[in-house]
Amino acid sequence: MPLSVRFPPGVLDRLRRRAQSIPGSTPSGLAIRLMEEGLRQAEHPEIVFKDRPTGRCAALAFGPDVWEVTKALHEFDERGPAAVGGTAELLGLTESAVRVAIAYYADYADEIDAEVDAAKAASEAAERAWLSEQRLLA
Repeated sequence: MPLSVRFPPGVLDRLRRRAQSIPGSTPSGLAIRLMEEGLRQAEHPEIVFKDRPTGRCAALAFGPDVWEVTKALHEFDERGPAAVGGTAELLGLTESAVRVAIAYYADYADEIDAEVDAAKAASEAAERAWLSEQRLLA
């Protein structure tokens, strides 16, 4: 849906420069991404977005990516408050930080689940490559 926005000259110049520094990026695409991330950060103040080899992802401001926290929660043997406490201890986080990740996951579960799946696939591919190398060197 179109929306006309007037950027102050300095902001528009910075947006254009930043877009040029990101392969495949355009000023309008970058503006949309930054607005979306900004809205999500307004809804979830302790969440930030970080560049990763697989792209941008949500992370705790001073901690791991949200997908890492939710993966640990899913793998924990306990459920409920015990899972929150155990995950916090396992990852060296506060229970409050784990709950921040849970709240973000509740709003963006499909996105976070896709990141967990991508990380699992990358890990499995790395393990297969390592096993192949070991067979070659044996």
